[in-house]
Amino acid sequence: MYHSPVMLEAAIDGLSLVPGGTYVDATYGGGGHSAAILERLGEGKLIAFDQDEDARRNIRDDPRLTFLDHNFRYMKNLLKFHGYLPVDGILADLGVSSYQFDQASRGFSTRSEGPLDMRMNQQAHLSAADILNTYDDKQLAGLFYTYGELKNSRRIAAAIIDYRRTKPFETTTELTGLLEKMAPRGRENKFLAQAFQALRIEVNQELDSLKELLTQSTGVLKSGGRMVIIAYHSLEDRLVKNYIKTGNFSGKPEKDFYGNLIRPFEPVGKVQTADKKEIAENPRARSAKLRIAEKVDQNGRE
Repeated sequence: MYHSPVMLEAAIDGLSLVPGGTYVDATYGGGGHSAAILERLGEGKLIAFDQDEDARRNIRDDPRLTFLDHNFRYMKNLLKFHGYLPVDGILADLGVSSYQFDQASRGFSTRSEGPLDMRMNQQAHLSAADILNTYDDKQLAGLFYTYGELKNSRRIAAAIIDYRRTKPFETTTELTGLLEKMAPRGRENKFLAQAFQALRIEVNQELDSLKELLTQSTGVLKSGGRMVIIAYHSLEDRLVKNYIKTGNFSGKPEKDFYGNLIRPFEPVGKVQTADKKEIAENPRARSAKLRIAEKVDQNGRE
């Protein structure tokens, strides 16, 4: 099992599927969300994106499914190239899957020893080890503060630079062993998770990719089309929330001459979270936040 799809029913309901429509699964992974879409799609089309080579093993044999092994940041150009524009809906389940966390060789987990890799796209050049062994103190402190929200980021950066003077970083346990000495008592696991998150975001340029997905979605979706995004940490969710509500990432609303909000989407309902039953069955759902938006027409009306 690659992983259990998080908030499956809420995500599929949020798309408000039109039989025969064209939809995008921006994060195919194990194919769980895609399978549920196909079950309700009729004679429509589903275009799935995933840059992880392991996701190819899960491709369903279905003529309605087109799999594109690319980062979703290239969504608009690729959809245009293949003649699929515009589409009726976009679904994105962000973050790292349980399967990826469980593969020690990928380097995502703080719980097992593996190479400091963290690349979603195995063909990419920059790994977590590269960052730890080459970034200067300001770069390291900046990424741990910005992407990990760690207040002692300067101390972390100094310790990393001091360590690599003796030997380069190679394994996850070398990094966790160093970080554990600086973790607040009783919050060691969360501290390590935040540090690893910071490195992963930097390696994969996750927030930049998300921004591109959001801005491209306005030129990809039909008027009235739905966008459903599941985020797992505050940095992602804040970008999604702000863009849906204001049409920008700062979260500051802009209005036209008549006082109407200038934004490409209308929020649909409130943010949703997993219930206790799902969290008990799938701990990954604990931090998930699902937001739904509907594209408005050029006059700002649905």
